[in-house]
Amino acid sequence: MQPSQNIERLIEIMAALRDPNTGCPWDIEQNFASITPYTIEEAYEVADAIARGDMDDLRDELGDLLLQVVYHARMAEEVGDFRFGDVVQAITTKMIRRHPHVFGDETARGAGMAKGVWDKIKAEEKAEKRAARLARGLDPEDHGAGFLDSVPVALPALTRSLKLQERASKVGFDWGAPGPVLEKIEEEIGELKQAIKSGDLSAAKDEFGDVLFALVNLGRHLHVDAESALAGTNEKFRARFHFVEQNLTESGGSLEQASLEEMEALWQKAKAELKCGE
Repeated sequence: MQPSQNIERLIEIMAALRDPNTGCPWDIEQNFASITPYTIEEAYEVADAIARGDMDDLRDELGDLLLQVVYHARMAEEVGDFRFGDVVQAITTKMIRRHPHVFGDETARGAGMAKGVWDKIKAEEKAEKRAARLARGLDPEDHGAGFLDSVPVALPALTRSLKLQERASKVGFDWGAPGPVLEKIEEEIGELKQAIKSGDLSAAKDEFGDVLFALVNLGRHLHVDAESALAGTNEKFRARFHFVEQNLTESGGSLEQASLEEMEALWQKAKAELKCGE
């Protein structure tokens, strides 16, 4: 079998890997649940390649992510649920429907994307999905009956916090400015201090979560995405720590041998020298 730019070749490869008689033992034994962590990991690796500006890696990582879609579609086909072509049809139908100002008739294209149309279309899609689930004898709700239950549980915690807050704000459950959010953060930090002082680790964990949630809310009001901001800080920490490590190595020392005072001094030097590159 030869490589190809045609998606059909990738579908054939996955079918061969999953063949119960001649396929790969590891691929054969996988299921939706066991593959899900790899799907999430591949999405993060796509984001990492973009952040690094490495287009060669991006090409490869997009391929890995596409493989995950083909993998899930193949497993669904094996049990008679849907095929890869159905996945493609579903997303193309959705994109055409959600962009009447691009794909609609002349009147729709001329009118442009009117305010509220996007939400109206998504509401219609949700109603249709609910009706389809009822017709199949399933629970009509995907994630529950509550207003916030449409926010997926599997999202990264910081991202889910943001989505929950954004959705709640649609019905006016929100502060109008960053000031009150800062006050809320100070309140939550006070409660965290009390929990720590009491020695109640369960309460401390709960209050720590409240602080994080409030910080995400502050970021939202400042138009700062918490996930992106933390990713930037993670990289800044990595770069500074690497600076400390390099300097210790160049002076004949090591991280294991250095005192906290030595590492702190180099850390401050890293902050000063790497500041222009942050």
